[in-house]
Amino acid sequence: MERFDIAIIGTGPAGLEAAITAKNRNKNIILFGDKKLSSKVGKFEEISNYLGVGKLTGQELISAFQNHLSLLDIEVTEDKVQSVYAMGNYFIIQGKEVMYEASTVILATGVVMAKPLKGEEEFLGRGVSYCATCDAPLYKGKTAIVVGYSPCEEEEANFLSEVAEKVYYLPTYKDEVHLNDKVELISGRPLEIRRENDVSILVTSEKEYSADGVFVLREQVFASRLVPGLTTDGAHVVVNRKQETNLPGLYAAGDITGLPYQVAKSVGEGSVAALQAVSYLSKLK
Repeated sequence: MERFDIAIIGTGPAGLEAAITAKNRNKNIILFGDKKLSSKVGKFEEISNYLGVGKLTGQELISAFQNHLSLLDIEVTEDKVQSVYAMGNYFIIQGKEVMYEASTVILATGVVMAKPLKGEEEFLGRGVSYCATCDAPLYKGKTAIVVGYSPCEEEEANFLSEVAEKVYYLPTYKDEVHLNDKVELISGRPLEIRRENDVSILVTSEKEYSADGVFVLREQVFASRLVPGLTTDGAHVVVNRKQETNLPGLYAAGDITGLPYQVAKSVGEGSVAALQAVSYLSKLK
């Protein structure tokens, strides 16, 4: 298995700056995220406090980011990272179907503002899962419920329906839903997950649904769940001024490290994180 020098998780301003800085230092990198980059930045109507660019829209800034990546031949790997495991002097990164290795990792996933559902963390691994693609084989001939927080999760529900006997899908967004005929669309606001007699129960604002398991699929995984052993403070990762976490070789940058949630701050932290990762690699060698 190829071992990358630096794995960067996230394609917002912090992750992109980290990738550019590392690439300019001739490091072998892999950048995980969305080829459309940051939906959050893209929604900005106007950005006027980013040095050197004057006033521009979020989409204009995204276009500038994409052009910069193209100049350096940096590609985005659209595999959703499920977990990152510290293995001593390297890390294992679990995607949906593929495992990756990297000597250092930079977390730039942004901050997950939503709170876990009641019972979600309690029953994680015991009727609650964050990856339908990973755990689908366990639901052959069984019933599953998928709570999707973005349209991109519909693909996982459709995949799961090819294995499971029955799949329910509860979207928490207002976009049009595209599901195959094997998936039943349900409505309501998810409130709680219970576990009774080996049966998972999803409580919504309208009704209760029973199944063998519940998949809670968000665009981002909570930092505390993404990296076992990582020190967090609420929704944020604890770092020092070098963007170092409590795990050697693991860095964090951008909104995931806390306020202020601004492009300029994220870019600065992304650069620092990459430079520190480069320095760490030199010490490893």
